[in-house]
Amino acid sequence: MTLNKPQKQRSPGNSTRSIHHGETFAADTGTVMPPIFPSSTYAHGNNCGFDYTRSGNPNFRILESVLSSIENCEYSTVFASGVSAVTAIASCLNSGDLVLCEENLYGCTVRLFEKVFKKFGLKTAWLDFTDNSSIHTISDLNPKMIWIETPTNPLLKIIDLEKVCKAANKLSIPVVVDNTFSTALIQKPLELGATISLTSTTKYINGHSDALGGAICTNNLEWQKKMSFAQKSLGLQPSPFDCWLITRGVKTLPLRLKQQVATADSIADQLAMHSAIKWVKYPFHKDHPQQAIALKQMKMGGAIITASLKTNQKQTYSFCKSLRYFTMAESLGGVESLICHPATMTHAAIAPETREKLGIDESLIRLSIGCEDFEDLSIDLKEALDPLK
Repeated sequence: MTLNKPQKQRSPGNSTRSIHHGETFAADTGTVMPPIFPSSTYAHGNNCGFDYTRSGNPNFRILESVLSSIENCEYSTVFASGVSAVTAIASCLNSGDLVLCEENLYGCTVRLFEKVFKKFGLKTAWLDFTDNSSIHTISDLNPKMIWIETPTNPLLKIIDLEKVCKAANKLSIPVVVDNTFSTALIQKPLELGATISLTSTTKYINGHSDALGGAICTNNLEWQKKMSFAQKSLGLQPSPFDCWLITRGVKTLPLRLKQQVATADSIADQLAMHSAIKWVKYPFHKDHPQQAIALKQMKMGGAIITASLKTNQKQTYSFCKSLRYFTMAESLGGVESLICHPATMTHAAIAPETREKLGIDESLIRLSIGCEDFEDLSIDLKEALDPLK
Protein backbone atom coordinates (compact mmCIF):
# COMPACT_ATOMS: atom_id res chain seq x y z
CA MET A 1 0.00 0.00 0.00
CA THR A 2 1.46 3.34 -1.06
CA LEU A 3 0.62 6.40 0.99
CA ASN A 4 0.25 9.70 -0.76
CA LYS A 5 2.85 12.15 0.45
CA PRO A 6 1.38 15.43 1.72
CA GLN A 7 1.90 18.14 -0.85
CA LYS A 8 3.88 21.17 0.17
CA GLN A 9 1.57 24.17 0.45
CA ARG A 10 2.19 26.70 -2.29
CA SER A 11 3.42 30.09 -1.14
CA PRO A 12 1.03 32.85 -2.27
CA GLY A 13 2.11 35.29 -4.97
CA ASN A 14 2.82 39.00 -4.57
CA SER A 15 -0.65 40.17 -5.57
CA THR A 16 -2.27 37.79 -3.09
CA ARG A 17 0.13 38.84 -0.32
CA SER A 18 -0.56 42.52 -1.00
CA ILE A 19 -4.34 42.08 -0.81
CA HIS A 20 -4.75 39.70 2.13
CA HIS A 21 -3.75 41.40 5.38
CA GLY A 22 -4.96 38.72 7.81
CA GLU A 23 -6.24 40.02 11.15
CA THR A 24 -8.63 42.98 10.97
CA PHE A 25 -9.16 43.34 14.74
CA ALA A 26 -12.88 43.53 13.91
CA ALA A 27 -13.69 39.92 13.00
CA ASP A 28 -17.14 39.99 14.59
CA THR A 29 -18.32 42.60 12.09
CA GLY A 30 -17.44 40.55 9.02
CA THR A 31 -15.59 43.52 7.56
CA VAL A 32 -13.39 42.80 4.53
CA MET A 33 -11.40 46.03 4.71
CA PRO A 34 -10.10 46.73 8.23
CA PRO A 35 -11.54 49.85 9.86
CA ILE A 36 -9.63 52.85 11.19
CA PHE A 37 -8.84 52.69 14.90
CA PRO A 38 -8.33 56.35 15.90
CA SER A 39 -8.17 55.56 19.64
CA SER A 40 -5.23 57.05 21.51
CA THR A 41 -5.68 54.86 24.59
CA TYR A 42 -7.07 51.43 25.48
CA ALA A 43 -8.51 49.75 28.57
CA HIS A 44 -5.86 47.94 30.59
CA GLY A 45 -5.75 44.19 30.15
CA ASN A 46 -7.39 43.95 26.71
CA ASN A 47 -6.79 40.71 24.81
CA CYS A 48 -4.68 42.32 22.06
CA GLY A 49 -2.24 43.99 24.44
CA PHE A 50 -2.78 47.58 23.31
CA ASP A 51 -2.34 50.40 25.82
CA TYR A 52 -1.46 53.67 24.06
CA THR A 53 -1.25 54.30 20.32
CA ARG A 54 2.29 55.66 20.49
CA SER A 55 3.35 52.12 21.40
CA GLY A 56 0.94 50.20 19.20
CA ASN A 57 -2.33 50.34 17.31
CA PRO A 58 -4.38 47.80 15.30
CA ASN A 59 -3.74 49.74 12.07
CA PHE A 60 0.00 49.58 12.71
CA ARG A 61 -0.11 45.82 13.15
CA ILE A 62 -2.25 45.26 10.06
CA LEU A 63 0.12 47.23 7.82
CA GLU A 64 3.19 45.64 9.42
CA SER A 65 1.74 42.22 8.69
CA VAL A 66 1.25 43.02 4.99
CA LEU A 67 4.72 44.53 4.62
CA SER A 68 6.36 41.54 6.32
CA SER A 69 4.49 39.27 3.95
CA ILE A 70 5.54 40.98 0.70
CA GLU A 71 9.10 41.43 2.00
CA ASN A 72 9.09 37.76 3.05
CA CYS A 73 10.64 38.62 6.42
CA GLU A 74 9.97 38.09 10.11
CA TYR A 75 9.49 41.65 11.35
CA SER A 76 8.23 45.01 10.15
CA THR A 77 7.88 48.29 12.05
CA VAL A 78 5.97 51.27 10.65
CA PHE A 79 6.81 54.92 11.18
CA ALA A 80 5.41 58.37 10.50
CA SER A 81 7.60 58.89 7.40
CA GLY A 82 10.69 57.60 5.68
CA VAL A 83 12.71 60.23 7.55
CA SER A 84 11.24 58.92 10.83
CA ALA A 85 12.48 55.45 9.89
CA VAL A 86 15.96 56.87 9.20
CA THR A 87 15.85 58.63 12.59
CA ALA A 88 14.87 55.40 14.35
CA ILE A 89 17.90 53.58 12.97
CA ALA A 90 20.31 56.45 13.68
CA SER A 91 19.04 56.69 17.26
CA CYS A 92 20.51 53.23 17.92
CA LEU A 93 24.06 54.45 17.23
CA ASN A 94 26.41 56.13 19.69
CA SER A 95 28.45 59.31 19.59
CA GLY A 96 31.68 58.59 17.76
CA ASP A 97 30.23 55.75 15.66
CA LEU A 98 31.07 55.83 11.96
CA VAL A 99 28.43 55.21 9.28
CA LEU A 100 29.84 54.34 5.85
CA CYS A 101 27.39 55.73 3.29
CA GLU A 102 26.92 55.48 -0.44
CA GLU A 103 27.84 58.96 -1.70
CA ASN A 104 24.61 59.33 -3.70
CA LEU A 105 21.87 59.06 -1.07
CA TYR A 106 18.45 60.68 -0.83
CA GLY A 107 18.95 64.37 -0.05
CA CYS A 108 17.00 64.30 3.22
CA THR A 109 19.07 61.36 4.46
CA VAL A 110 22.24 63.33 3.73
CA ARG A 111 20.78 66.37 5.50
CA LEU A 112 19.90 64.31 8.59
CA PHE A 113 23.40 62.86 8.86
CA GLU A 114 25.27 66.09 8.11
CA LYS A 115 23.02 68.73 9.71
CA VAL A 116 21.43 66.89 12.65
CA PHE A 117 23.13 63.67 13.77
CA LYS A 118 26.59 65.15 13.26
CA LYS A 119 25.91 67.56 16.14
CA PHE A 120 25.56 64.55 18.43
CA GLY A 121 28.89 63.06 17.42
CA LEU A 122 27.79 60.64 14.72
CA LYS A 123 30.43 60.37 12.00
CA THR A 124 29.91 59.65 8.30
CA ALA A 125 32.18 58.65 5.44
CA TRP A 126 30.94 58.83 1.86
CA LEU A 127 31.92 56.25 -0.69
CA ASP A 128 31.15 55.26 -4.28
CA PHE A 129 29.97 51.69 -3.75
CA THR A 130 30.09 50.98 -7.48
CA ASP A 131 33.90 51.23 -7.22
CA ASN A 132 35.49 47.81 -6.67
CA SER A 133 37.83 49.29 -4.05
CA SER A 134 34.84 49.99 -1.77
CA ILE A 135 34.94 46.42 -0.45
CA HIS A 136 38.47 46.95 0.86
CA THR A 137 37.40 50.27 2.39
CA ILE A 138 34.84 48.46 4.52
CA SER A 139 37.53 46.46 6.30
CA ASP A 140 39.91 49.44 6.45
CA LEU A 141 37.37 51.75 8.13
CA ASN A 142 35.43 49.07 10.05
CA PRO A 143 32.30 51.25 10.44
CA LYS A 144 29.47 50.59 12.87
CA MET A 145 26.98 50.58 9.99
CA ILE A 146 26.81 50.67 6.19
CA TRP A 147 24.05 52.70 4.53
CA ILE A 148 23.15 52.10 0.88
CA GLU A 149 20.49 52.99 -1.68
CA THR A 150 20.11 51.08 -4.90
CA PRO A 151 19.04 52.33 -7.34
CA THR A 152 20.43 55.58 -5.94
CA ASN A 153 18.54 58.86 -5.86
CA PRO A 154 18.67 60.53 -8.35
CA LEU A 155 21.50 59.05 -10.45
CA LEU A 156 20.20 55.45 -10.49
CA LYS A 157 23.55 53.86 -9.69
CA ILE A 158 23.18 50.13 -8.98
CA ILE A 159 25.09 48.73 -6.00
CA ASP A 160 25.95 45.04 -5.87
CA LEU A 161 24.12 44.25 -2.63
CA GLU A 162 25.20 40.64 -2.36
CA LYS A 163 28.86 41.63 -2.71
CA VAL A 164 28.69 44.45 -0.16
CA CYS A 165 26.62 42.48 2.34
CA LYS A 166 28.94 39.49 2.13
CA ALA A 167 31.92 41.66 3.06
CA ALA A 168 29.99 43.44 5.82
CA ASN A 169 28.53 40.27 7.32
CA LYS A 170 32.03 38.80 7.73
CA LEU A 171 32.80 41.75 10.01
CA SER A 172 29.36 41.72 11.70
CA ILE A 173 28.58 45.18 10.35
CA PRO A 174 24.84 45.83 9.86
CA VAL A 175 23.82 46.93 6.37
CA VAL A 176 20.86 49.27 5.84
CA VAL A 177 19.38 49.40 2.33
CA ASP A 178 16.92 52.11 1.34
CA ASN A 179 14.68 50.15 -1.01
CA THR A 180 12.14 52.91 -1.71
CA PHE A 181 12.72 53.05 -5.48
CA SER A 182 12.22 49.30 -5.89
CA THR A 183 10.00 48.00 -3.09
CA ALA A 184 10.14 44.30 -2.23
CA LEU A 185 8.30 43.46 -5.45
CA ILE A 186 11.36 44.40 -7.49
CA GLN A 187 14.22 43.80 -5.08
CA LYS A 188 14.56 42.02 -1.72
CA PRO A 189 17.65 43.35 0.13
CA LEU A 190 17.23 40.98 3.08
CA GLU A 191 17.51 37.96 0.81
CA LEU A 192 20.75 39.44 -0.56
CA GLY A 193 22.26 39.70 2.93
CA ALA A 194 21.14 43.10 4.23
CA THR A 195 20.24 43.55 7.90
CA ILE A 196 17.54 46.17 7.35
CA SER A 197 15.35 47.04 4.38
CA LEU A 198 14.03 50.59 4.71
CA THR A 199 11.15 51.97 2.65
CA SER A 200 9.31 55.26 2.46
CA THR A 201 5.77 53.90 2.26
CA THR A 202 4.71 57.38 1.15
CA LYS A 203 5.94 56.45 -2.31
CA TYR A 204 5.14 53.23 -4.25
CA ILE A 205 3.72 51.26 -1.32
CA ASN A 206 0.86 53.72 -0.86
CA GLY A 207 0.97 55.01 -4.43
CA HIS A 208 -1.64 57.77 -4.21
CA SER A 209 0.30 60.74 -2.82
CA ASP A 210 -2.08 61.17 0.10
CA ALA A 211 -0.31 59.67 3.12
CA LEU A 212 3.08 59.81 4.81
CA GLY A 213 4.78 56.70 6.16
CA GLY A 214 7.95 54.70 6.50
CA ALA A 215 8.77 51.09 7.33
CA ILE A 216 11.71 49.00 8.46
CA CYS A 217 11.81 45.29 7.68
CA THR A 218 14.28 42.83 9.18
CA ASN A 219 14.84 39.22 10.16
CA ASN A 220 16.97 40.28 13.13
CA LEU A 221 15.09 40.14 16.44
CA GLU A 222 17.45 42.55 18.18
CA TRP A 223 16.93 45.18 15.50
CA GLN A 224 13.18 44.61 15.68
CA LYS A 225 13.29 45.35 19.42
CA LYS A 226 15.33 48.49 18.78
CA MET A 227 12.87 49.71 16.16
CA SER A 228 9.84 49.10 18.38
CA PHE A 229 11.59 50.97 21.19
CA ALA A 230 12.43 53.91 18.89
CA GLN A 231 8.87 54.04 17.55
CA LYS A 232 7.51 54.38 21.07
CA SER A 233 10.20 56.33 22.91
CA LEU A 234 10.91 58.92 20.19
CA GLY A 235 7.28 59.36 19.13
CA LEU A 236 7.99 58.25 15.56
CA GLN A 237 4.72 56.39 15.16
CA PRO A 238 2.44 56.98 12.15
CA SER A 239 -1.21 57.95 12.39
CA PRO A 240 -3.81 55.16 12.28
CA PHE A 241 -5.48 56.94 9.34
CA ASP A 242 -2.25 57.03 7.30
CA CYS A 243 -1.68 53.34 8.04
CA TRP A 244 -5.22 52.60 6.88
CA LEU A 245 -4.63 54.54 3.64
CA ILE A 246 -1.32 52.77 3.01
CA THR A 247 -2.89 49.37 3.71
CA ARG A 248 -5.51 50.20 1.11
CA GLY A 249 -2.90 51.48 -1.35
CA VAL A 250 -0.58 48.48 -1.14
CA LYS A 251 -3.35 46.21 -2.42
CA THR A 252 -2.85 47.60 -5.94
CA LEU A 253 0.96 47.84 -5.79
CA PRO A 254 1.61 44.89 -8.16
CA LEU A 255 -0.87 46.25 -10.72
CA ARG A 256 0.50 49.78 -10.53
CA LEU A 257 4.13 48.71 -10.78
CA LYS A 258 3.44 46.52 -13.81
CA GLN A 259 1.96 49.50 -15.69
CA GLN A 260 4.55 52.00 -14.45
CA VAL A 261 7.58 49.87 -15.24
CA ALA A 262 6.37 48.97 -18.75
CA THR A 263 5.77 52.64 -19.54
CA ALA A 264 9.08 53.73 -17.99
CA ASP A 265 11.04 51.31 -20.16
CA SER A 266 9.42 52.73 -23.31
CA ILE A 267 9.79 56.35 -22.19
CA ALA A 268 13.49 55.78 -21.49
CA ASP A 269 13.92 54.50 -25.06
CA GLN A 270 12.12 57.53 -26.45
CA LEU A 271 14.20 60.02 -24.45
CA ALA A 272 17.47 58.35 -25.41
CA MET A 273 16.70 58.96 -29.10
CA HIS A 274 15.84 62.66 -28.75
CA SER A 275 18.46 65.19 -29.86
CA ALA A 276 17.74 67.53 -26.92
CA ILE A 277 18.87 64.84 -24.45
CA LYS A 278 22.54 64.36 -23.48
CA TRP A 279 22.04 61.00 -21.77
CA VAL A 280 19.43 58.81 -20.11
CA LYS A 281 19.84 56.37 -17.23
CA TYR A 282 17.49 53.44 -16.70
CA PRO A 283 18.69 50.31 -14.81
CA PHE A 284 17.71 47.66 -17.38
CA HIS A 285 19.00 49.47 -20.45
CA LYS A 286 22.15 48.05 -22.02
CA ASP A 287 24.00 51.38 -21.80
CA HIS A 288 23.59 51.56 -18.01
CA PRO A 289 27.05 50.98 -16.49
CA GLN A 290 25.70 48.52 -13.91
CA GLN A 291 23.07 46.83 -16.05
CA ALA A 292 24.44 43.34 -15.33
CA ILE A 293 24.06 43.88 -11.58
CA ALA A 294 20.57 45.30 -12.04
CA LEU A 295 19.50 42.26 -14.04
CA LYS A 296 20.91 40.01 -11.32
CA GLN A 297 19.25 41.55 -8.27
CA MET A 298 16.15 43.32 -9.63
CA LYS A 299 13.07 41.68 -11.14
CA MET A 300 12.18 44.80 -13.15
CA GLY A 301 13.91 48.04 -14.09
CA GLY A 302 11.71 50.24 -11.94
CA ALA A 303 9.70 53.32 -12.87
CA ILE A 304 12.25 56.10 -12.32
CA ILE A 305 14.21 57.64 -15.19
CA THR A 306 17.06 60.12 -14.86
CA ALA A 307 18.13 62.24 -17.82
CA SER A 308 20.33 65.20 -18.64
CA LEU A 309 19.14 67.88 -21.04
CA LYS A 310 21.27 69.99 -23.36
CA THR A 311 20.08 73.08 -21.50
CA ASN A 312 21.02 75.53 -18.76
CA GLN A 313 19.15 75.77 -15.44
CA LYS A 314 16.59 78.31 -16.68
CA GLN A 315 15.74 76.22 -19.74
CA THR A 316 15.61 73.00 -17.71
CA TYR A 317 13.26 74.61 -15.21
CA SER A 318 11.08 75.92 -18.02
CA PHE A 319 10.95 72.46 -19.60
CA CYS A 320 9.80 70.90 -16.32
CA LYS A 321 7.07 73.50 -15.92
CA SER A 322 5.85 73.18 -19.52
CA LEU A 323 4.74 69.56 -19.24
CA ARG A 324 1.05 68.77 -19.09
CA TYR A 325 0.95 65.31 -17.50
CA PHE A 326 4.18 65.49 -15.49
CA THR A 327 3.68 67.68 -12.43
CA MET A 328 6.86 69.35 -11.24
CA ALA A 329 7.00 68.15 -7.66
CA GLU A 330 9.09 66.30 -5.11
CA SER A 331 8.32 62.72 -4.12
CA LEU A 332 7.69 59.82 -6.48
CA GLY A 333 5.94 56.50 -6.89
CA GLY A 334 2.35 57.73 -7.18
CA VAL A 335 -0.18 56.92 -9.88
CA GLU A 336 0.48 60.37 -11.34
CA SER A 337 3.69 61.14 -13.23
CA LEU A 338 6.05 63.67 -11.66
CA ILE A 339 9.18 65.47 -12.78
CA CYS A 340 11.83 66.80 -10.42
CA HIS A 341 14.83 69.11 -10.77
CA PRO A 342 17.12 67.59 -8.10
CA ALA A 343 19.67 70.42 -7.97
CA THR A 344 17.04 72.89 -6.74
CA MET A 345 14.59 70.48 -5.12
CA THR A 346 15.41 67.11 -3.51
CA HIS A 347 19.19 67.73 -3.31
CA ALA A 348 19.22 71.52 -2.82
CA ALA A 349 20.52 71.11 0.77
CA ILE A 350 23.70 69.39 -0.50
CA ALA A 351 26.71 71.65 -0.99
CA PRO A 352 27.06 72.79 -4.65
CA GLU A 353 30.59 71.39 -4.94
CA THR A 354 29.35 67.99 -3.69
CA ARG A 355 26.45 68.02 -6.17
CA GLU A 356 28.88 68.84 -8.97
CA LYS A 357 31.18 66.01 -7.94
CA LEU A 358 28.28 63.55 -7.93
CA GLY A 359 26.93 64.73 -11.27
CA ILE A 360 23.75 66.41 -10.02
CA ASP A 361 23.99 69.46 -12.26
CA GLU A 362 21.54 72.12 -13.42
CA SER A 363 20.43 70.13 -16.49
CA LEU A 364 19.56 66.92 -14.58
CA ILE A 365 15.93 65.82 -14.34
CA ARG A 366 14.27 62.86 -12.62
CA LEU A 367 11.01 61.43 -13.89
CA SER A 368 8.66 59.29 -11.83
CA ILE A 369 6.44 57.47 -14.29
CA GLY A 370 2.81 57.06 -13.26
CA CYS A 371 -0.11 55.01 -14.52
CA GLU A 372 -1.25 57.29 -17.33
CA ASP A 373 -1.43 56.00 -20.91
CA PHE A 374 1.98 55.74 -22.54
CA GLU A 375 0.85 57.65 -25.63
CA ASP A 376 -0.18 60.69 -23.59
CA LEU A 377 3.09 60.82 -21.64
CA SER A 378 5.09 60.26 -24.82
CA ILE A 379 3.42 63.11 -26.72
CA ASP A 380 3.72 65.40 -23.69
CA LEU A 381 7.47 64.90 -23.50
CA LYS A 382 8.00 65.19 -27.24
CA GLU A 383 6.11 68.48 -27.48
CA ALA A 384 8.16 69.93 -24.63
CA LEU A 385 11.50 68.63 -25.93
CA ASP A 386 11.19 69.51 -29.61
CA PRO A 387 11.65 73.30 -29.11
CA LEU A 388 14.93 72.57 -27.30
CA LYS A 389 16.57 70.92 -30.35
